[in-house]
Amino acid sequence: MSTLFSRIISGELPAHTVYEDERTYAFLDINPRQEGHTLVVPRREVDYLFDLPAEDYEALWAAVERVATALKAVTHCARVVVLVVGYEVPHAHVHLIPTNALADIPFPPIDEDAQGRLAETAAKIHEVIH
Repeated sequence: MSTLFSRIISGELPAHTVYEDERTYAFLDINPRQEGHTLVVPRREVDYLFDLPAEDYEALWAAVERVATALKAVTHCARVVVLVVGYEVPHAHVHLIPTNALADIPFPPIDEDAQGRLAETAAKIHEVIH
């Protein structure tokens, strides 16, 4: 079954499209956190961002940069924040949210337990990478 985003890309569902090319599609989020909140998605239906083939991954980030630049120009915001959450729809997507302060976006509280394990966590990640 097609994801919600695939149905938008195909034109089956309406969207306020802001950009599209052969590999990507960008449209305004219908539940914006700030005016101009945009979703940039690969046309290829892949659930997890890091499972995208290299060509689609690179195209996605090129589109993100292009759309974010336009979004900043239009909204006159201080920064466009990039969020990749991925739990809402099983189709990789990047949220672009215009912001003027940290308070404009949800940010989780500090995890003090994780803070106490920084060295241990860093060592484990380093080991997997190398």
